[in-house]
Amino acid sequence: MLEVYKQNRRPSMFFASLFRSPAENFHNTEDVEIDIQRNEEKVAVAVTHLNAGYNFNKTEIYTNKRFKPPVFKEGFTLNSMDQINRVAGQDPFQDPQFQANAMTKFGQGMALVEAMIMRAVELQASQVMQTGTATLKDANGNNVYTIDYSPKAAHFPTAAPIWSNASATIAADLEDLMDIIRDDGKADPTFSLWGMDAFNTAMANSDFAALFDKEGATRGSLTRLGVDNRNGAKYRGTIDIGHYPLEVWTYEGRYEDVETGTITKFMDPGKVMIMAPDARLDLTWGNVPIFVPPEQRILPFVPPRIRRAGMGGVDMITNVWVTNDGEHLFGGISARPLAIPTAIDQFGCIDSGV
Repeated sequence: MLEVYKQNRRPSMFFASLFRSPAENFHNTEDVEIDIQRNEEKVAVAVTHLNAGYNFNKTEIYTNKRFKPPVFKEGFTLNSMDQINRVAGQDPFQDPQFQANAMTKFGQGMALVEAMIMRAVELQASQVMQTGTATLKDANGNNVYTIDYSPKAAHFPTAAPIWSNASATIAADLEDLMDIIRDDGKADPTFSLWGMDAFNTAMANSDFAALFDKEGATRGSLTRLGVDNRNGAKYRGTIDIGHYPLEVWTYEGRYEDVETGTITKFMDPGKVMIMAPDARLDLTWGNVPIFVPPEQRILPFVPPRIRRAGMGGVDMITNVWVTNDGEHLFGGISARPLAIPTAIDQFGCIDSGV
C-alpha cells in the first residue's frame, strides 16, 4: 500500500497580516471600543507684538467608536462505530485501534474548522480594505453580519475612462487617489495591492509599463516571478507615481464562496488597494465563554487554545464534548475576530473598471 496522499493548502492570509493584534486587542467584552484623536496640519499664527497673548487651541477633542465583532462557531462530530473503519493511509490488514483512530480524525477535524475560520478572517479583512465595509453571509446567501466603517467616498473611486480604454490615464488615476489619502490621512501612501486583471491591463498600457523602465525604478519580480513571496502575495516592483515611490504587489489568494461554492479571489481582480505602509489596522479577538470544562474521559482529545499576538494575530477557543453514552464525540472552534481599519483615512481602493 502506497503512502497516503493529502491535498491541502493552508489559507492565504495576506490581508489579515496587515492588521496588528497586540495584547490589548484580546478582550472578554461583547463590544470593542476605541477613542480616536486627529490632529490637522495647522500652522502657527503670528502675533503683532511680544506683549500679545497666546493663541489658544483645543487639544482634547476626540471621538469614540464602538463595534460588535461577528461570531464564528464551526464544529464536527465523530461516531464511535465509525472508528472501526481504517483512517486514510492505514494498513487495511491491521486491527483498528479505536482510540488512536478517533484522535487522528479529531485532529483532522480541528485543522479543517480552524482553516475555515482563518479564511473567514481573511475575507473580512479583504472586504474592509477594498470597500470600507464587511458583509458576511450564510450558505443561503443571507447577510448574517454587516459592519460599515463609513470611509470617505473619495477613497473608493472608479476609473474614468476605465483602464482598458485607449485613453486611460492610469498613473494619473493612481496619483489622484494617493493625493487624497495623503491629505486626509496625513501619511504617504507608498504600498499597493493589485488584482491580476487590473495589473495585466495596466502593464498592457505602454505609458504605464514605461514607468518600470525609467532610470532608478525597480522592476522587481516582473522578471523573476515567485522569488519574492509574502503570505500569498508577490512583489512586482517599485515605481514613481508623482511624488510617491509606489510598491506594486499582486495577490491571488482564494476561498470557496459559502453560497455558490465558486472559487473566488480575496482581491477583486479589477481593483487596486493603496495604503500608507504604517497605517494602523487592528484585528481584535473576543473571548467565547464556556461554562463547563472538558471532563476527564475526553481530555486526550482537547487541543490547546490557539492564541498568538502580533501582526495577523489569532485567538481561537477550542472545545470538545461527548454524549452521555460515550458514543458520539463533538469538537469545535469558536472565535470573535473583528478587522478594524483604525486609520480609516490612510488607505483607499480604485476600481479600474476591467
